[in-house]
Amino acid sequence: MVGIPQLGGVMPSPNQTYALILAGGSGTRFWPLSRNSCPKQLLDLFGSGTLLEQTIRRLDGLVPLEQIFVLTNEKQVDAVRAAAPMLPAANVFAEPAKRDTAPAVALGIGLVAAKNPDAVMLVLPSDQLIQDTASFQEVLSDAMRSAESADGLVTIGIQPTWACPSYGYIERGERAVIAGLECENPPFEVKCFREKPNPELAEQFLRQGGFTWNAGMFVWKIATVVEQLARHAPELAEFISEVRRSNDIHATIAAQFPKLPARSIDYALMEKADRVLNIEATFDWDDVGSWISIAKYLPKYGESNRSNSELTEIDSENNIVFNARAPSRVALLGVDDLIIVQTEDALLIANRHQADAIKQLTDVLPEPLL
Repeated sequence: MVGIPQLGGVMPSPNQTYALILAGGSGTRFWPLSRNSCPKQLLDLFGSGTLLEQTIRRLDGLVPLEQIFVLTNEKQVDAVRAAAPMLPAANVFAEPAKRDTAPAVALGIGLVAAKNPDAVMLVLPSDQLIQDTASFQEVLSDAMRSAESADGLVTIGIQPTWACPSYGYIERGERAVIAGLECENPPFEVKCFREKPNPELAEQFLRQGGFTWNAGMFVWKIATVVEQLARHAPELAEFISEVRRSNDIHATIAAQFPKLPARSIDYALMEKADRVLNIEATFDWDDVGSWISIAKYLPKYGESNRSNSELTEIDSENNIVFNARAPSRVALLGVDDLIIVQTEDALLIANRHQADAIKQLTDVLPEPLL
């Protein structure tokens, strides 16, 4: 564990700290490297382990391995267990149906509550690139301290670097007043959650200030979140209760989870909760949502080409190459603005300006390539 300043406020002990990692995303944006059974979080994109593995290792010293749960889907559960051998296999659960993040988070709350109803719980995505582990742990420690000291739900926000219309936004209010709490990264009261804005509104948010991107990271006491769900989403609170008292958790999940309404955790709870706090991240963050994002971290060849492996090029600019078919070599001659991805069974050649549309290919590709 990286050294973390111990300031005012109660820091939960390790045996009281649990984490839920959401790892059920689809494999469409990074085709052909990603597939339905191997989405982005299960790819080793940068030679430093899969994004899921990195997410788990960032929790070293904060959450014991045996207290980390991973939630995925039935198509990916075996691959997730293979990618996370450091976790007990029984801690990896598969959703029996696709139901968005509110039921998924409720399932995680139920699993944690069954183990320790006094726990503090972290909810984290598995597909984000964060390299500054020390700052990440400092922020999460302050979030846990805030959650333990206040009857509120804590979110982690990312300082916007541009007016992105693809993220949700969190509007921050005044600095939170919490008796006895002193931390390097203080929480602020949340005014409201804003859905993904149009480009003009995103520009307005940036000019106005006081907004963070919603990173989908949450920290709360089990007692607090269960009480809030009972008030604002009683069907989820009832499901949690059933999981907690079940003698056969897997049977309960299989029977009850598919009945839950498909809603996001923001809509079901966070936008309605009585008190939500926001801590702005000091660590680097990238959701690596497309090949354009990944290119920033790949070696440069020539003036402006990026590639994960040795590349030969003449008169070619602004190309992105990802070659997963070693030891083959890619050579470029007189081409610009392409995305080229080569795997053992497929080759993608796309205009880089249509990177976000790559997922549309999965609607027309043959099933064996999905």
